[in-house]
Amino acid sequence: MKMKKTVVVAVFTLGLAAGLYFGTHGSSLVSPAIAKAPGSGEPAISPTQPRERHFYAPNSEALAPDEMRVIACGTGMPFTRMAQAAPCFLVELGNGDKFIFDIGSGSAERIAALEIPYDFLDKVFIGHLHGDHMGDIDALFVGGGLMGRHVPLRIWGPSGSKPELGTAAAMEHMEKMYAWDIAGRLGQTDIRGFKTEVHEFDYKKEQVVYEENGVVIRSFPAIHAIDGSVSYSLEWNGLKFVYGSDTFPNKWFIKNSKDADLVIHEAFIAVPDLVSKLGLTPEAALQVGTQIHTAPEAFGKVMSMVKPRHAVAYHFFKDHDTTGPILERIRTTYDGPLSLAEDHMVWNVTKDKITERLAIVDHHTWTPPMASAAVPIDPNDSMGYSPEIEAGKLDVKDVLQPTWEEAGKVLGREFTYPEK
Repeated sequence: MKMKKTVVVAVFTLGLAAGLYFGTHGSSLVSPAIAKAPGSGEPAISPTQPRERHFYAPNSEALAPDEMRVIACGTGMPFTRMAQAAPCFLVELGNGDKFIFDIGSGSAERIAALEIPYDFLDKVFIGHLHGDHMGDIDALFVGGGLMGRHVPLRIWGPSGSKPELGTAAAMEHMEKMYAWDIAGRLGQTDIRGFKTEVHEFDYKKEQVVYEENGVVIRSFPAIHAIDGSVSYSLEWNGLKFVYGSDTFPNKWFIKNSKDADLVIHEAFIAVPDLVSKLGLTPEAALQVGTQIHTAPEAFGKVMSMVKPRHAVAYHFFKDHDTTGPILERIRTTYDGPLSLAEDHMVWNVTKDKITERLAIVDHHTWTPPMASAAVPIDPNDSMGYSPEIEAGKLDVKDVLQPTWEEAGKVLGREFTYPEK
């Protein structure tokens, strides 16, 4: 399938907002509420009221009961950088459910910037066990537990060709790796969230792996690196989302993506840039860029067969000199609706329309509101220190006793500074 080459240039600047104001989901052009119509004879009026913007600000707008919102929390390559985390996509539904698909290195801080209570960020679906697709699972496990998740972290992921290569073994060893961390929090903080609930399933099967609250999530085989990679589809309320994770183009993806609204599939960086940017040999670039990952041209062929309402390409560094070649190569085989993903890109999906925006986030967030109350701690649960370490404490009771007394007055309870 050969199509006429097109070039699309997307410019996102805050300066644009000074002249054009789009509707809540960026779908309608609205006149700036600053000046009267030319020739009206009335003076311009300085605005004092809020106006609709063409970006998404977390927690600033309602999600309709029949609406899906997908937020890219990582869109980059197998190594991290400040501008783009490794792959991670958050799906929010109008019924309140939230799902994380992959959680690559660096993505946990993007999730944190959305300020969502962590009790609702408890469901993670891993496509495969490469670090760039699950490298921040530990950050969500520990960080989420500290920031208000009081329920276990629920993790779905594929088996491997051997038990030690499956998701269950990986999560078991993650918890072992954090044995000191968890032990050190006993008697210090609420540790109810420092547990995992792992659901490992057969990577070779097309199957339902989750079905709750009207949401059905299916897994199906993917082809990437070695056995043990999968892709996912999510269906809810007549809407369908498909996430490929990493995969070579395959028949399962075509079959399971039919009639989908939003389809996310990797489109790896073009082979020439793998040579010039990463220093790979041509042989290695061809292998990595066309056999292990999906090349842009092949991404286009997949989407031309699936015909989604909207296609999303990810897994490349979206730079000024790499984006053009990727787009040009995709457009040789696909001419449908398309997004070239970047971190904190947002898609709102309804049965009537799909809207793309960028999120503007706070880089200095604290913990979001808790969805459930913390429970009191019991210092007696602490493992404490050995006599040798305990003996090294400096006596600071004289400066800290007032702090304890102050807390008692505020809370209406008596607090006594602990004696040695």
